[in-house]
Amino acid sequence: MYPLWEILKQFNAGKIVELSHSMKNDSPYWAGIPDGCVELGTVVYDWGNPMLECQIQTFKFPGQFGTHIDFPAHFIHDAAMSDAYGAGNMMYPLCVIDITKQVAEDVHYAVTVDDIKAYEAKYGPIPDGAFVALRTDWYKRWPDMEAFSNLDEEGGEHCPGWSLEALKYLYEERNAAANGHETLDTDASMLAVEAEDLACERYVLDQGKLQIEVMCNLDQVPEAGAILFAAWPRFENATGLPVRVWAVCPE
Repeated sequence: MYPLWEILKQFNAGKIVELSHSMKNDSPYWAGIPDGCVELGTVVYDWGNPMLECQIQTFKFPGQFGTHIDFPAHFIHDAAMSDAYGAGNMMYPLCVIDITKQVAEDVHYAVTVDDIKAYEAKYGPIPDGAFVALRTDWYKRWPDMEAFSNLDEEGGEHCPGWSLEALKYLYEERNAAANGHETLDTDASMLAVEAEDLACERYVLDQGKLQIEVMCNLDQVPEAGAILFAAWPRFENATGLPVRVWAVCPE
């Protein structure tokens, strides 16, 4: 009688997979963020207050903390901020590109257009408006900041990631809506060194697209056929925000 309720029953019959990390005061975040920017769960109103028996906490964090979503203004002057994206931007067909074998052989591996075409040969073209996630199994290093950043003695990161060519294929040939990954940065670290910039991240955000960083559990969802949901608080003028992400997968 009520079609959407029937759809909800189908969702509840599927498998729900959490794709975001839990966060606490010592969770990893990008090394460029100054110390002292994270202060979670500080009690400012405690039990026993005669005005009202309850507890209230405050939470201080950078927008780019933990599993988070980036809006275009994060890298592009005068571009869209959080206000431009609403509830209609929180649901996507999920495509997962698995490059774990390549990363096991080369920690600097950057996904290629051929990798994406190999995915499409198996599962069909990436659909319009898809969320394309890059599986590297890097999330298994969480919450060890040293392992997650994989720094060398000079402070340089050594992580896999996206290539500019692969992202251009997704957005210019396939009209994806957003991309995601398990690492702190979009770009494979060696490409970032060559470009002297996070050129891949800058490209994504300059297209007016969204990305979610520091995802997890992509090894627990099918490479095609699931639906991704992402929810973030409705703050105005944000360049990025922590995000809760999950997938509904067919059984």
